[in-house]
Amino acid sequence: MDAILLVAGYAIRLYPLTENTPKPLLKVAGKPIVEHILTKLEQIDEINKIYIVTNDKFESHFTKWLHNFDAKKPIEIINDGTKTNEDRLGALGDINYIIKNKNIERDLIVVAGDNLFELELQEVVNIFKKTNHNSIVLHDVKDLELAKHYGVVEVKDKIVTHFEEKPTSPKSTLVSTGIYLFPKTTIDLIEKYIVQGNNPDKTGDFIEWLHKRENIYAYVTDKIWYDIGSLEQLEQANKNFKV
Repeated sequence: MDAILLVAGYAIRLYPLTENTPKPLLKVAGKPIVEHILTKLEQIDEINKIYIVTNDKFESHFTKWLHNFDAKKPIEIINDGTKTNEDRLGALGDINYIIKNKNIERDLIVVAGDNLFELELQEVVNIFKKTNHNSIVLHDVKDLELAKHYGVVEVKDKIVTHFEEKPTSPKSTLVSTGIYLFPKTTIDLIEKYIVQGNNPDKTGDFIEWLHKRENIYAYVTDKIWYDIGSLEQLEQANKNFKV
């Protein structure tokens, strides 16, 4: 299994804080967000390599950070070549970029780079290995108004039946945490999705497309989870998140 950590966004909603600093390198509980995520990924026995995909604007920031980071798994920083928010490849575009340029042929775990979570990912991987299903980690925010800000998922018998990004009228309070697991057989479908001209920006749009073709297993966690999408969420995480 390989891991892809998506950190190629420009975080314009957090300007000026992120104008010259990538969001995943902002500190929460004393260390960069990316390090909290890597702590979880590096605990997964099955992971061979971790690819961190960033952009041309912030590649040097991550390269400098990695030089001083005591990595326990092989990590490679990949520059997707984009320079602005307007020409970004999008989450699915970046996943496909890594797959093609690094000839990925293994199972994949993909994690959004603005995530903070208590969940132990090895638990999810163990279930993934038993089912060999595409999998998505969900969290119940227990508030329909709050759910409007996330990718909302409907589930029946632990299988995804619907996914909608930031709906005006959510039908569920289960939301995506930005953690996905794909068996190697799904790799060709990722490229097919891109080639067909579908929206490459949001991973959730791919999930909505994929669940009509393949089963997607829903893993629901009640552990603490933060999506750092605003200054308020960053402040809340800094106040409450424990290492």
